[in-house]
Order: sequence, then C-alpha cells, then structure tokens
Amino acid sequence: MGTVVQLKNKINNSYFQLRDSNQQRLALVEERIEKKLDSRVELVKEMTDYHIKTGGKRLRALLTLISAKLCGYNSGSRDVNLAACVELIHSATLMHDDVIDNGLVRRNKKTLNQIWGNQSSVLVGDYLLSRCFEMMVEDGNLEVLKLLSSTSSTIAQGEVLQLQHKGEVDMLEETYLKIITAKTAELFAAATKVGAILSNVDSKKKEALEFYGRNLGLTFQIADDTLDYNSELKLFGKKIGKDFFENKITLPIILLCQKTSEKEKENIKNIFSKENKDDEDFNYILSLIKKHNIISDCYRKAEHYINLAGNALSAFDEDENKKIMQGLTSFSLERDF
Repeated sequence: MGTVVQLKNKINNSYFQLRDSNQQRLALVEERIEKKLDSRVELVKEMTDYHIKTGGKRLRALLTLISAKLCGYNSGSRDVNLAACVELIHSATLMHDDVIDNGLVRRNKKTLNQIWGNQSSVLVGDYLLSRCFEMMVEDGNLEVLKLLSSTSSTIAQGEVLQLQHKGEVDMLEETYLKIITAKTAELFAAATKVGAILSNVDSKKKEALEFYGRNLGLTFQIADDTLDYNSELKLFGKKIGKDFFENKITLPIILLCQKTSEKEKENIKNIFSKENKDDEDFNYILSLIKKHNIISDCYRKAEHYINLAGNALSAFDEDENKKIMQGLTSFSLERDF
C-alpha cells in the first residue's frame, strides 16, 4: 500500500503545481464551459449543471493552457476557449462511456445515465460535442479544427474497438495499446498540440508537444488501469475492481494471461465469460496478479512511456512552464511491490 501512496502523492503534487500555475486561466475555462452549455431546454440545463458540479481535474484543459504558455502565447483568450473545447470533448466521451459500460458512479457521484437514463445521457453527450464544434469554428483556425475533429473521430473508433474486444482475455497487448491510444492518449496529444498551434511555433515544437501529450496520456491510462487491480486510492474517482466488473480487459489482465498456467488461464476465461461476477471471482484474479507480480510489470510498461514524454520537452528552453510539465514525468513508476 505504501508504494501506491507514494505514486499517487507524486502524481498529485505535480498536478497541483500545474493547476496552481494556471488557476486564473482555469477559472475562465470553467466560466466559458458554463456559459457555452447554457440551454433553454430545461432537461439539458439540469443535466449539464449537474455534470459541471461533479468537477474533475480538468487535466486536459490545463495541458492546453500550459502548452500555450510554454510556446509564448500571452494575449487574447483563444487558449481559454480551446481548453474549454478540449474539456467538452472529454466530458462528452465520459457520458457516452458510462452509457456503454452501464456505469453507476463517477467521481463519487451518480452518473447522468443512472439518474436520467441512457437516452438523455447520449443526447446530452452529443450536445456537448455540438457546442464544442461551434467553439472550434468560432476560433477560425483550420489546423485546430482539423486536429480536434480528427481526435473526436479517433476517440469514437477507440470506443468501438474496445467494445469489439470486450471480455477477450487473450487480447493482444498491441490491441490494448491501440484502444488506449485512441480513447485517451490522442486527446492528451491534441490538448498539448493545440497550445503550440495558438503560438505559431515551428513544426518541431508542435510535434514535440503532441508526442509529449500522447505518451503522458498512455502513462496515465496504464497507471489508472493498474491501480484498478491494486488499491482503492484512485486518481480519477474509480473504485477498485470497476474495470473487472465492467468486463473490460486492460493491461493487468493481458500481462497476467501471458504468465499463467493453462489451468489458471482457463479459470480467468471462465470468470470473464460470466455475466455476473462476484467478489470471490475478483479476489481470485487479485491473488493471481500478486502471485505473478503483474503490478510491477505494468508500471515498468508505463515508465517507458513517461520517459518518452519527458524526453520530448528537450525541444524547449528552460522555464517555469517546462519545469512544471517535466514534473508530471519526473516520478519513477517502478517500485518494489
């Protein structure tokens, strides 16, 4: 447990530095989101107000803000508008995720679909995306429009790919990486690249920030998927076992199946084929994960991507913004578990 606490604290401390350095701009992002989601349709307003109040770390929005600062953007409000846009894409995907997964709780509160049903949740998610596209058009930059529209398409394809392989315990690691790249890492990459586009920096710096964001996103998703089989200390409000009970195949299960005996693998397949799993099933999986030292293997995979993200920042001169962004990549994920 202690090593997980250290990991969570290191990640959170880096996040707090990022948030504190962009607090004023982030407040403007929140205002922009609230204003853009206002609606004359009572149910839409009720649901979006509830969603806004559930909060969230706004990590993607913060990455857009600090990337813009790193590239020298210091005038106007395009960074605020596009950070809000990135956050709306993320929010819409969460709403759709909860419908697909029949999610009941997010950020320790009931999901929209749990309260208002799947139909309303899907439509409100679509409403968020439509508002986002309005903001992209209002910005007027063709490169931004192309990037964020392409990213939205990629996320949707990632959702379908994950659904296609749901419950498939012998999924290839390559397939898993394709899923989390599409569903998570591409929006991180877009968030950081947008900040570079705002400042008209050269293509090398745009690509460096895109590479940074993508690998940071991969790291955070792998870490989060691993914590789901490791501790109740969750970064994004998920309880232990959420992925397991939703029949999602993530890196811990993929690596586990690479190490287990044929009998153990057959047991895993039987468990994931069950429509209703119970705590006994979950505890059996946890015992195998501990037996085969899977948590350590997962964090070694994550450390590879976090090192790539950190190296990408070498394209930029030293300043406070770069230091903060490096802080998100400076911790070691490999521990003695």
